Amino acid sequence: MRSTLRSTRRAPQHRRTTAKFAAAVVAGALALTVTACGGDDSDDGKKGGKDGGKGDGASVQLPKLDGENVSVSAVWGGSERKVFLKVLDEFEERTGAKVSFVPAQDPIISFLESKVAGGQPPDVAMLPQVGAIEQAVANKWAKPVGAEAQKQLAKNYAKGWQDLGAVDGKQYGVYFKAANKSLVWYNTRVFENAGVKAPKTWDEFMKAAQTIYDSGVPPVSVAGAEAWTLTDWFENIYLSQAGPEKYDQLAQHKIKWTDPSVKDALTTLGELFGKKGFVAGGADGALQTEFPASVKQTFKGGDQPKAGMVFEGDMVSLPISETKAKVGTDAKVFPFPAVGDESPAVVGGDAAVALKDSKGAQALLTYLASPDAARIWAEAGGFISPNKNLDMAAYPNDVQRSIAKALIAAGDDIRFDMSDQAPQAFGGTPGKGEWKALQDFLKNPKDVEGTQKTLETAAAKAYKD
Repeated sequence: MRSTLRSTRRAPQHRRTTAKFAAAVVAGALALTVTACGGDDSDDGKKGGKDGGKGDGASVQLPKLDGENVSVSAVWGGSERKVFLKVLDEFEERTGAKVSFVPAQDPIISFLESKVAGGQPPDVAMLPQVGAIEQAVANKWAKPVGAEAQKQLAKNYAKGWQDLGAVDGKQYGVYFKAANKSLVWYNTRVFENAGVKAPKTWDEFMKAAQTIYDSGVPPVSVAGAEAWTLTDWFENIYLSQAGPEKYDQLAQHKIKWTDPSVKDALTTLGELFGKKGFVAGGADGALQTEFPASVKQTFKGGDQPKAGMVFEGDMVSLPISETKAKVGTDAKVFPFPAVGDESPAVVGGDAAVALKDSKGAQALLTYLASPDAARIWAEAGGFISPNKNLDMAAYPNDVQRSIAKALIAAGDDIRFDMSDQAPQAFGGTPGKGEWKALQDFLKNPKDVEGTQKTLETAAAKAYKD
C-alpha cells in the first residue's frame, strides 16, 4: 500500500523536550518500589487531586441505539481482548446497540485497506500508532470526531493527548489506552536470592544481570517474536543516551540511521543481547517467545523462574495477573536504567478512530473518551488511561496507581514511541523495516554497522513513499 504521509501535518506538542515527564515517571516509579507492598486501601492511593484525579462522579450521557450494529476492530488478543470486550459490553447495555469485535492483524493499516476495498470497514478502529492515524486520514478513511466526543476530550484529556489524535488541526483520534514503556519488572525472589537491588544506571543494570546469571537464573526475558518490544528496548536506550533532540530528529528521519548516535545505542543494546546466557532461551528462544509468555516465564515456576527481569510497560501487570505472582510483592518494578544523564520516559497508546459516519461510531468515541470506559479496564489491571478524570481508586494496586499518577502529572509533556511515529512500512510491519532489522540484530548483535545500513535503507524508502 502506498502511504501519503507527506500530505499530513501533526501538531508539534508531542515532539517537545520531556524532562518534566521523565522526572515525573521516574519519581513515581521509584516511589512505587517502596510503597508497592502496601495495601490497596491506602488513603494516599485513593486520593485524587491535581496529580491524579478522583473523577467527577458523573456518567457520560449516551444516545439510545436500539437495533444499530457497531463494529470495532483492534489487534488486541488474549487477556487484552477479553477486558476490552467487557468495556464494549457496557456500551451495549447502555445504548442498546449490538457491538461486534473484528480481530485485526498487524499492520492494522493493511488489514483496514482490505476491509475498505471490500466495502466493509469497521465503524471504529483502535489504531496503535501515530503514523496509522496519519495514514487513515491521508487515505480518506478516518472521520472527524463529533461534537459530543470532542466535549469529553476537552473535559478529560490534556492538550498533548488531544494533539496526538489530531491531523492538520482536526481531531480524529481518541486515545483510550496509554502505556508507560520505560519500566523493568523483576522477580523479587530472584533478586533476593542473588543479593541485588534495583539498578538505577545501565552499568548497575549490567552488573546486576551478571550477578543474577551467576546465581543460576538467566537475567532477562525478551519477547523477540513480537518485534515491537525490540523497538522499545532501542528507543529507551537511544532517548537516554542520545537525548531528546536527537530522538526527535531520528523519529522524523531528519538524521539517518547510520548516524553515530544510533551506533552508540545499538552497541549498548548489543552488550545485553550478545552476553552469553543473559537472554532467557538465547536468541533462538527469544525469537520464538511472544510478549505474554516473556512475562509469565519470569514470574511462573516458583523457585525455578526462567528469567529474573522482563522489560516492558505497565501492560506487563495483566499477564502477571494470570500467574500466581502478586504485583507489589512477588513482582516489582523500577524505571528503565539511565544510560546517559537521565532515565528515559517513552509512552505509547491506542486511539479510537471512526471509519464510518454513523451515530454508533460517534457514540462509541464519546464513551471511550469518558472515565466510564476507562474505569472498566483500569479495574482489571494492565492498563493506564490518559483520562485525567478517571478516579485513581479504580486501579487495582499501588503500582498501577503510581504509574498512572506520573502519566497524568506530566500533562502535555509526553514523548511518544518512536516506531509508532514512523510510517507503518518501517516502524510497524512484521517481517519488514525496523522490526525485521532488530530481530536480525538480536540474532547477531555484533553486526552494528550492517544493522544501521539495513535500518537506513528501509527508513529512506518508507519515509519517501
